[in-house]
Amino acid sequence: MLCSPGIGHLVPALLFGRRLVTHHNLQVTILAVTTTTTPTAQSQLLTPFTADIHLPVIQIPAADISSVVSPDAKVVTKICTMMRETIPTIRTTISSMDPRPDVFVADIFSTESWVIAEEFGMPKYVFNTGNAWFTGLFTYSPVLDKKVVGQYVDQTELFEIPGCKPVRPEEVVDPMLNRDDEDYRVYLNQAIGVTLADGMLINTWENLEPQSLQALRNNKILRSIPVYTVGPIAKKYEPVGLKTEVIEWLDKQPERSVIYVSFGSGGTLSAEQITELAWGLELSQQRFVWVVRPPAGYDKEVSFFKSGHSGEPNSEPEYLPEGYLTRSKKMGFVVRSWAPQVEILSHTSVGGFLTHCGWNSTLESISSGVAMIAWALYAEQRMNATMLTEELKVAVRPEVLPTKKVVGREEVEKMVRCLIDGEEGKAMTEKVKRLKEGAEEALSVNGSSYISTCKFVDDCWSRIQQSI
Repeated sequence: MLCSPGIGHLVPALLFGRRLVTHHNLQVTILAVTTTTTPTAQSQLLTPFTADIHLPVIQIPAADISSVVSPDAKVVTKICTMMRETIPTIRTTISSMDPRPDVFVADIFSTESWVIAEEFGMPKYVFNTGNAWFTGLFTYSPVLDKKVVGQYVDQTELFEIPGCKPVRPEEVVDPMLNRDDEDYRVYLNQAIGVTLADGMLINTWENLEPQSLQALRNNKILRSIPVYTVGPIAKKYEPVGLKTEVIEWLDKQPERSVIYVSFGSGGTLSAEQITELAWGLELSQQRFVWVVRPPAGYDKEVSFFKSGHSGEPNSEPEYLPEGYLTRSKKMGFVVRSWAPQVEILSHTSVGGFLTHCGWNSTLESISSGVAMIAWALYAEQRMNATMLTEELKVAVRPEVLPTKKVVGREEVEKMVRCLIDGEEGKAMTEKVKRLKEGAEEALSVNGSSYISTCKFVDDCWSRIQQSI
């Protein structure tokens, strides 16, 4: 399994790799391409996934792309270029493995590495960590490219994706926001590369997205390769060691009374938005745990005394309202940079999650039975937010996209109260609990995702036998 740089890409690969080892008796090796900004974090991350089973992880340093792409290139361009330029090292790594792998699985940023699979005669599968609706838009993008004139965001009509829910112009993924940018051309090449695989593994399950999955499998325009639903691939909370300070604080709170606020490993807000969010949480008078990161472009280091709530903070960050940590320490718990998200979402005192709607975080929330405030920031998160609010009805969201307009404190207060203390929030919680049950059923023996993974394994064996 080849994995591009980024914790959000590595974790699903590790989780799915574990499942293939423990439930399907396969030998799996993860090839994790790392950058100078990720190797230490990735090394620390590996132990819980690999300590108790044989799941080798080979970390491959990413090629230097400074002479290939401009410093201001977008994320998709940088990752895809990095994966392409690292192909020689990936090839050398695979050729030195004994025994050599029989099957090659790569994520959607790594489709140019199909040349390695073909060189070594391995069947090749794409591992898509997004959902089926996003996949519909993704694979249909080369067709939209020929049909739509002008910028996608300037269109007034919905984009019809055959067999799927239509996509609004403002919901398109980041590379589609500017058709003149190199990122868009790279994205189109990605979409074409995905269809050249022998099959696609998608991090969803049958009952969550029946319409989009039906389209991907049966619509004559979208149908191209076999689709295997293998989700939800999400971390589960397993108690280990001593409790962290934030968990000890949650232990003292009433059931379903706390909103958890986090924007993922890559989500940042403006200084103005952080201020409005802070006031909104305080005005709501609801308990909260907030993972705070400095605003975009902020380069000053500010230290907390632990969390800033077990005692007076050494220094209050200037991007929080004056006296905020002191005023909010009875009702809130502010954590700097990182928190044990799955453990927090699994805690009985947590009744809501204000999230950036990354698919990993979304699945962790669903798997914990926690309703959401959908605060989409980038990538395909706007589509995820629409699915959560309009289709699944397990989330509320701001009236205007947070990337277009600062969400005011009054609206933050209203959404938090709705989720934690309102009838609508209770109804959403009941719905998300049913989704949680459906997810557990899908993963159980003879559940839809278990059966689909078995079909994937059978297809691997069939293709291997044909190549002998």
